[in-house]
Parts: sequence; structure tokens; C-alpha cells
Amino acid sequence: MLNLVNKDLHSFQSSLDEIARQGALKVLCHALSLEVDEYIAEHAQERDENGHRLVVRNGRSKPRTVSLGAGTIEIEAPRVNDKRPGEKFTSSILPPYLRRSPNIESLIPVLYLRGLSTNDFQEALVSILGEGAKGLSPSVIVSLKRSWESEFEQWMRQPITEPIVYLWADGVNVKVRLGEDKRLCLLVVIGATESGQKRLLAVSPGYRESTDSWKIVLRSLIDRGMTSPLLAIADGALGFWAALEELEAFKTTKPARCWVHKIANVLNDLPKRLQAQAKGLLHEMMYSSTKSDAEIVRKQFADGFSAKFPKAVEKVQTDWKELTAFFDFPAEHWHHLRTTNPIESAFATVKLRTKITKGAGSTATASAMAFKLLQQAEKRWRKIKSVEKIRDLLNGVEYRDGIVLDTSSHRGGVA
Repeated sequence: MLNLVNKDLHSFQSSLDEIARQGALKVLCHALSLEVDEYIAEHAQERDENGHRLVVRNGRSKPRTVSLGAGTIEIEAPRVNDKRPGEKFTSSILPPYLRRSPNIESLIPVLYLRGLSTNDFQEALVSILGEGAKGLSPSVIVSLKRSWESEFEQWMRQPITEPIVYLWADGVNVKVRLGEDKRLCLLVVIGATESGQKRLLAVSPGYRESTDSWKIVLRSLIDRGMTSPLLAIADGALGFWAALEELEAFKTTKPARCWVHKIANVLNDLPKRLQAQAKGLLHEMMYSSTKSDAEIVRKQFADGFSAKFPKAVEKVQTDWKELTAFFDFPAEHWHHLRTTNPIESAFATVKLRTKITKGAGSTATASAMAFKLLQQAEKRWRKIKSVEKIRDLLNGVEYRDGIVLDTSSHRGGVA
């Protein structure tokens, strides 16, 4: 009876997958047809000396397989005969030689970073995308990884043309199988532009989170044209802050500590029976409406825990200025400024999985894969709203407790 149920379930799942693939094929064919119709209609008035149209349909191309999120499909794309000199129709939906969607491109680095061996990719992708994914052989995967490494190297040299208002930095540990050091620390930097968009700025392999490694990363950002951000958010790693202080280009940047890291560190110095109470007070500080309100809760925390757990209290007091730095910025931005969450959320699963997997093959491969993973995550990062207040900050308007303090004072510009 159980075997019969399993068989029926497998049959249902297979039918469901086939329906999804056929639906994707139907929608894609319709979209391609509309694209061609629009192109031909746009140039319908262009004719030769005999009155014949210069842009007409030209049958269909040879069948080709394309791997999509819904599976692998075979399609014959409509063709266009464009007789105008120097003109040629190219589909923006299904460009020539495209064999896999960008979502499939992003799936491969995710699987690789999670420890999947190159030889296991074909079996894994066939189970996800169907039999048509067999074209993604180990040699194809190797070729893709090489192209990503090249793309990553070029990206790290791209100029930064927009002013960076906020900056988030964190070090992410990834295991590697090759080389002397089996634990690679990827130094990641994200910046928010004057338009409120969060951009990935750097992914660089470093020696743990040393000052020298961070200085190399920060200097490269300066060389690429990055201006001094108004606020830098990171955890308590001394390497980043020491590097920031040593570089003249960041003298005007205010430091801010990540509350998520701080809360975790403080709770480590408390017994489990008290952690819920302490966490509640720490969250109350973090989400206070004003800095003075946060000060009141901090005093309550100190009065309650300093006698028996002075280390926990000291951790809060030591970085208090940096923990409350966000109060000097618009309240609408506080949600983004309290933590290094964009980096943490993108790597949360990777951090868990690299503890139990063999990890990436080499430093270069791990860096390129992390770059591809973060590129995909970048599309989902929440934009900072109230863009007009970002412009106010760049013009020198000061804020206290999230509201404008003095609109008459202006800086001469961002260094």
C-alpha cells in the first residue's frame, strides 16, 4: 500500500513539473512572438524600390534547449529577416546562444558554496531541472567557474562613480580545500549611494580580519573613486576599525557598531536563565526613540547585572558611543544602520553549511562564488527610503535623535 502511495505521489510530482515546463514554454513562445510582431510593426513602412517590406518574418530557428527555473525546455524561436543595411534583429528575451537563465547561473554558485562537488552537479541539476540539464556537465561547470573568476577580477577594478553615504563591512569565514590555510576570511563591503540603493563594493580574501587586510580593501575602494562615507557600520573586529583610523580618506567617517553582533557577544557572558531578560533590555536600548531613552535603559541594565556579570555590562559601555551613532541620522534610516544585516543575511546559510562541508576548492574559486552569490542577493536588498534626507546629509544638515537639528549648517562637501 505504501509503495502504491509513493508511486502515485511521484507520478503527481512528475506531472506537476511537466505542467510547469509546458506552461513556461507556452509563455516564452508567446512573448517571443509578440517581440517579433512589435519589431516588424515598428518598421512596417520601410520598403525597397519594389514596395516590398524590408523587415519580415523568416520562419523559425533550429530547436535549442534552455534551462529555466521551471525546468529545461526545447524551443524554436521565431526569426526575422531584416534587409536594411547594417541592421539585425536580436531578441532581448532570448539572446542568441543563451542556454540557461540568470536564475540558473545563480543556482550553481549557491550549490558550489554549499559544498557540492563539481562531479555531483549534473545529478543535482537533473533532479531540479529535468533530463535536459544533462548538458551542464562537469567540464561546463569548470568553464563557468573560470568565467566567473574573470568577471570577478574585472568587477573589482570598476570605478565607483556615485557618492557613498553609508558603508557596511564584515568578514565572512568560508572553508577551502586547497592551500595551507583551510579557513578563508572574505572581507565584504556594501555601500549605500545617494539614491538609496545598496551596492556591493568589495569581496576580498584576507588573512582573517587583520588590519593590513582591511587596509588593502579600503585603499582599493579609494583608488576606484569612492568618497568618504558619512557612517561605517561593522562589528567589533579591531582590524577594520584600526584600518579605518589609519587612512586619511576616512577621517570624517563616523563609526557605528552592529547591534546584532553586540547583543550576541553580551549574552555569551550571561547564564541562559538571564539571557531572555538581558536580551529584552538590549533590544529596548536598540529600538529607543531617543539617545537619552537608550541611556536610561542602559543604566537599568548596568544596575541589574554589574554586580555579578561586570564583563557583560562592560561590553555595552565600551562601545556605547558607536552603538548609538545612528541617532545622529534620519530616523527613517535607522532600520538599516543598526546592523550589518545585508551581509549577514546573504551569508547566513553559507556560514552554517561550511561547518559541515568540505568547502570551496581554492581561495580564487571561493571569492568568485561569493561574488556571484552576493550579486544575486544585491537584487533583493531593501532600498533606503527618504532619499531627500540623504541629500540633506550630503549638504551638511545635522540630525539628533532622528530629526533635523540645524538646517542652516552645511559642509563644503564630502571628502
